[in-house]
Amino acid sequence: MSPIRPKRPRLRLDADSYHQLCARVLQRDGWRCQFCGSLRNLQIHHKEFRSRSGDDFEQNLITLCADCHSSIHQRYMACG
Repeated sequence: MSPIRPKRPRLRLDADSYHQLCARVLQRDGWRCQFCGSLRNLQIHHKEFRSRSGDDFEQNLITLCADCHSSIHQRYMACG
């Protein structure tokens, strides 16, 4: 039997730090949606959702266009 671990506090940045992090992610991803390659209406997506204790750190973020971002969240809502 595995012991139950206490929930760890997630890393959530203040607004200015988060904005700077998003700029780094956009730069890293070449200002393109990482699903369809679009250069328009770009947004930052948490791979592990904040609602599921996803952290605000670069490895957990990806650049998506608004359509792909919406599609991911719609699929999550349908399954979840």
